[in-house]
Amino acid sequence: MQLRTRTLLWPAAGLLVVGAASSFAGTTVPQHPDSDAAVSSLSPIVPASAPNYREIVRRNQEAVVGITTSGAMDTSSGTDGSGSPLDDNNPLSQLFRGLPMPPNRSLMHVQGSGFIITSDGIVLTNAHVVDGAKNVTVRLSNHREFKAKVLGADRSSDIAVLKIDARDLPTVRLGDSDKLAVGDYVLAIGEPFGLEETATAGIVSAKGRSLPGDGYVPFIQTDAAVNPGNSGGPLFDATGAVVGINAQIFSNSGGYQGVSFAIPINVAIQIKDEIVKTGKVVHARLGVEVQTLDQALADVFKLKVPNGALIAKIVPDSAAAQAGLRVGDVILKLDGNPILDAGQLSARVGAHAPGDQAALEIWRDGKALTVNVAIGADKPPSAIQASASASPQGRLGLALRPLMQDERNQAGVSAGGLVVEDAHGPAAEAGIQPGDIILSVDGTALQSVAQLTSIVQGHDKQLALLIQRGNNRLFVPVTAG
Repeated sequence: MQLRTRTLLWPAAGLLVVGAASSFAGTTVPQHPDSDAAVSSLSPIVPASAPNYREIVRRNQEAVVGITTSGAMDTSSGTDGSGSPLDDNNPLSQLFRGLPMPPNRSLMHVQGSGFIITSDGIVLTNAHVVDGAKNVTVRLSNHREFKAKVLGADRSSDIAVLKIDARDLPTVRLGDSDKLAVGDYVLAIGEPFGLEETATAGIVSAKGRSLPGDGYVPFIQTDAAVNPGNSGGPLFDATGAVVGINAQIFSNSGGYQGVSFAIPINVAIQIKDEIVKTGKVVHARLGVEVQTLDQALADVFKLKVPNGALIAKIVPDSAAAQAGLRVGDVILKLDGNPILDAGQLSARVGAHAPGDQAALEIWRDGKALTVNVAIGADKPPSAIQASASASPQGRLGLALRPLMQDERNQAGVSAGGLVVEDAHGPAAEAGIQPGDIILSVDGTALQSVAQLTSIVQGHDKQLALLIQRGNNRLFVPVTAG
């Protein structure tokens, strides 16, 4: 399966990739770098010995598997099974480019990687590897193949749990992703482009990265080379323990360009445990979209330092809305713990269970306030699917709601507009994603969901949807299903 590719389109003050700051341990920054005393106060950084990559590969390669799925790709639509447009003629392809399929493979097959965590056949991989698949096959390093059952897949965290009918299987050793630090050695093993048992090495480039649209997952950023087919494969630390699951890259070319992202294993195991126990995952949800402050924004909001998560949007009927939070509030602390950036807030909310009580310290109108909030739950996927298919706009594969006034102001939309809450089927194949704003259909400005319903009713050909994503607007042709 292709790693999902992302192109950075947001301005510096927008909803950007954010992460925790790092520093060199044991290094004291002198007050006067030109003085001899200051220079002598610097503690030397003792280089750690390089890990034994040969031994890490030897011990773990038999527990790393290849995953092939069938039925996940619609050859008529030219997508990669996860809704990413691959056709260069698609108007979204330059903005949101998907990765090409591994060469010489049937278009009805998608490839990825995974790893065995129990000797009786529990396998972890990415949810986007098995999304929509009718058949999933797990291939061991000795080329034995097993039909796999998908015990559950969670799109929010991009984690899937598979089960194969086998015994006495080799397994990986699980580590603690919380103990990783920037600069630590890491090693990825997987099947890029279908090339089995490929190992690539690098370091941890950053921690706690929050990617646009990816909720609470605090990604590990590395410079280990990963490519299409690495999705779902393990990321090992210097001791040979799995600390992450390779999931995404940033790329302008469709291939590796030095920036890769892995899901922390601590997050993955928490998701796995819920799936094995209940077959589903319910995520905690505050109901806000936030961005990281820069100095200019901090000055505008009269904050001394640019720390905190600035609320850019409040989801209607959410926990945040019920607690009285407002667009423009800056969340400074959650349960007494400082929030330095947007990614940190998402991760800490995600660590809660729905229904938990939490205390937020916020900055509003130049002063600090404490707001108590009951953490909510994500809307179940089944409910989203039902709302999309219960009306004619469901023929497009869309779940929509009108823009709120503050959202119009934020997006620069004078009137009307519908927010995409979920996209599947024809809309997803065309490249439309949750969070997009649909402004018009066939040149008619949209004021309501009912208006779109009326336009779509009886329509059996392509419609031209004008969408806005960030500061970009373009027309997208979508065929009514």
